[in-house]
Amino acid sequence: MRARRGARRARKAVLLGCAAALLAGCASMPDSGDVTAVDQSPRSEGDSQVRVYGVPPQDGAQPTNIVRSFLDATTSDEADFRTATQYLAKSAKRTWRPFQVTNVLQERPKPEPKSQPSREDANGYTVTLSGSQVAAVDDNHAYTPEEKPYRRTIHLVKENGQWRIDRLPNGLVLGLSDFQRIYRSVNKYYFASYKSEAQEPKASRNVLVADPVYLRQRIKPITSSVAALLSGPTDWLNQVTSSAFPPGTRLAARDLALDDSNALHVRLSKQAVSAGSAQCKRMAAQLFFTVQDMTRASKVSEVELQDGSGNSLCALTQEQADRDFAPSPGSQNSGKEYFIDADHKVVAMSDSATEPTPVRGPFGTGKTPLRSVAISRAENTAAGVSSDGRSLYVAGMEDGIARGGSLLTSNGSAKDPDAGLTAPSWDGLGDLWIADRDAHGSRLLRIREGKSDPERVAVPGLDGRRIKAIKVAADGIRIAILVEDKGRTTLQLGRVERGGTAQHPELSVQELRPIAPQLEDVVAASWAGGSRLVVVGRESGGVQQMQFMETDGSASNAQTLPGVNGVKAVAASEDETRPLIADATEGIVRLPPDANWKTVAKDGTAPVYPG
Repeated sequence: MRARRGARRARKAVLLGCAAALLAGCASMPDSGDVTAVDQSPRSEGDSQVRVYGVPPQDGAQPTNIVRSFLDATTSDEADFRTATQYLAKSAKRTWRPFQVTNVLQERPKPEPKSQPSREDANGYTVTLSGSQVAAVDDNHAYTPEEKPYRRTIHLVKENGQWRIDRLPNGLVLGLSDFQRIYRSVNKYYFASYKSEAQEPKASRNVLVADPVYLRQRIKPITSSVAALLSGPTDWLNQVTSSAFPPGTRLAARDLALDDSNALHVRLSKQAVSAGSAQCKRMAAQLFFTVQDMTRASKVSEVELQDGSGNSLCALTQEQADRDFAPSPGSQNSGKEYFIDADHKVVAMSDSATEPTPVRGPFGTGKTPLRSVAISRAENTAAGVSSDGRSLYVAGMEDGIARGGSLLTSNGSAKDPDAGLTAPSWDGLGDLWIADRDAHGSRLLRIREGKSDPERVAVPGLDGRRIKAIKVAADGIRIAILVEDKGRTTLQLGRVERGGTAQHPELSVQELRPIAPQLEDVVAASWAGGSRLVVVGRESGGVQQMQFMETDGSASNAQTLPGVNGVKAVAASEDETRPLIADATEGIVRLPPDANWKTVAKDGTAPVYPG
């Protein structure tokens, strides 16, 4: 890339940045611009000393070179694309909207002269951009996988004797490597909206849902993340989440940064002043977790909301935020993993233990052979599917409790190992989810508190495809579904909408969207954070792999996972510090942070965390 790398720093930092840039082989440094002080603390993550700047147009540059240099300039670390606009004609400077959409291509777009110039355009020149598109980011910062050919045209005219761009598509077009360097996935947080079930005691008003967006990581990262939060949820989550901020609330301060004690003080517009104390705390909680996600290198100690004059509206400390508003309800305190051992017993194991122990209650006796199991997030109830896949049992995890009869019986054939009931899954509200599979389709069911009559959940986006497995998020708002269609199994994410009344709810899973579109044979998936799943599958013609994926379908920036043979099931905790566990060729294996896979039991199946 033809670029200048520099540093907007005090003199000493500029010299250091210059030395680094020269060692890297860069051609030149910026020769103008203001010197600004820079916070050297870990808070300024993403604010690297080295900056990338576009090169202004050269006199006499030909049209294709003008377009190529313009594309280079759009990858620079300039907030307003000041250099890029120098390549535009006056008319295009007024109309170009760089933030309308960001098209992400596998490689940088290739500018080529149009093969047949138009006779009616003797004074103009057309350049075609082409490539293979993999995704798009809309003006609300939402990422969507979108694999298709990309082809657009850019038109140039001579202005004051120099070629300049007068017609071009709105937005940016970037190669994947540039996109990953410039942008970063950040979770905004909004409150789950349970609507028809909102009045039930289990439906907390303080359940936060992660809403991932992509933001430019070097351009005022904290300010941009707060502004994105105030703009509201992305379209996909808008129907099932809400914001505590009054409509129209905006930032009243231009630049935000953590102070020396890692506290954040946010001035808001007049709309926020009317909020009561409880609402203000909820607003602060949304800000706290959003900013914490952006500034992962530093722990935010406190968030204070202020009016436009700097008067305090409310404050929320780290301790209060974690206690009252932590995302993933019921998932933070578990210290155990669970699986079914060779003697049909459901066993538990702590991270440091070397031997599993049977759970209390009927499932720890081995008298009920199970195919799969799910432990409630409170770790006081277990749900198990019989070894033939036909029956669902639910029992307390206490000594002296009998198993009880089947709560649900499958319509599928016991002779088909892929038919029958899927593994069950508990949400953070205490409800149990399960799907029944047969050759004629699937039905998704919810059992309130694991003891009521099963309720049918509509999944209109299935279109006759079959559900192979499910995993509901702690918030009960999102559900991951493995869907089989003509021999291909994909991972889809749906949002749970609640209609009807509290007595007669009408649940549906809407707008299924692919999570790992590059994988055509997904074996297993598990929630691994607020907006992250761990997925096991393979690409067409490839070998099995395990990787983290974000709920918007983008590849996670989490660590690369070491390989393990023949994975049939995987489990992750929504507490990202906990190890992964899997059912693999070697048996039940565990992957602690910053380590390799270790076998914890040679025989066993169905590893799970609570949930």
